[in-house]
Amino acid sequence: MPNPTRKFSASRRDKRRTHYKASVLQTSICPHCGARKLAHSMCPECGYYNGRLITEKL
Repeated sequence: MPNPTRKFSASRRDKRRTHYKASVLQTSICPHCGARKLAHSMCPECGYYNGRLITEKL
């Protein structure tokens, strides 16, 4: 496969990369203890997920 014959300038390269952004993680409030937690994940503070105890806090 042939290689490019000319170098892309930094501004042209950066224009292409404008849509590659880091997104903010979606967090929600744990209904059991009120701490912030990742959506669809067990609460790291109390160990509950979907109203059930998954892991006991040590």
